[in-house]
Amino acid sequence: MNGPDRRAWVEQVMGLPVSVHLRGPGVRTPAVEERVARVFADLRAADDVFSTWRPESVLGRLRGAPPGPAATADPLVREVAALCETARARTGGWFDARRLPLPLPLGGTGYDPSGLVKGWAVERAARHLTDLAAHDLCLNAGGDVLLRTAPGRPSWRIGVEDPDRPERMLDVVARAGGAVATSGTARRGTHITDPRAGRPAAALRSVTVVGPDLLWADVYATAAVAGGADAPDWLASLDGYAALLVDAAGRVRATPGWPGERGRVTVSSA
Repeated sequence: MNGPDRRAWVEQVMGLPVSVHLRGPGVRTPAVEERVARVFADLRAADDVFSTWRPESVLGRLRGAPPGPAATADPLVREVAALCETARARTGGWFDARRLPLPLPLGGTGYDPSGLVKGWAVERAARHLTDLAAHDLCLNAGGDVLLRTAPGRPSWRIGVEDPDRPERMLDVVARAGGAVATSGTARRGTHITDPRAGRPAAALRSVTVVGPDLLWADVYATAAVAGGADAPDWLASLDGYAALLVDAAGRVRATPGWPGERGRVTVSSA
């Protein structure tokens, strides 16, 4: 999408491709380059703290143990730990960073806030671009997408991947702003736990959530996969958010308000 008023940057961060797309005047200026560099630097700093794959990170050293006083002395860890507790309350326990019986990459089981960290880190890093008000932004971190468009500019079009055939799109949504987040088994296999049953969650192959905030869209998508059969009704009750779900049998359903064409086949909020 590079052109006179378009620019894309892509780097590998947090173990996945992260892209920053900007549309608008002056996207090739040093000031814009500097702000985009700060975005990637912030994401790398978050990975230094929260990666469950790197033994030198704060979470890597904990190996699944909840963060104690030494870890929570880091303000980022303290912030994320508090947000995880809020997420547990908001989702009725379906998102629970404290209960992860599946083995973690570095060994051990237990505390893992990864389902919240990516959305949180992307929103936090995007603050470096807030003063670029004349520019449209699409920040995509491995399928979790933060969007913004200037008044009078065209919306971004975001494809929703088929979890069984990643080369195929299930739907396309047009969004002027807000967030699109997907959780499921397509890229990482069965990696989300049903915290109540204590076993891998397998009833849903994919959940894509759209809404105003990426952090909460990401949390709600993860919680919905964990909730399985209970997820459609729960998602339909969320104010300001809508979802597209694919179950283990390949059936596709949308909650009321889903902005894509699949929204014609909805699940009731009653």
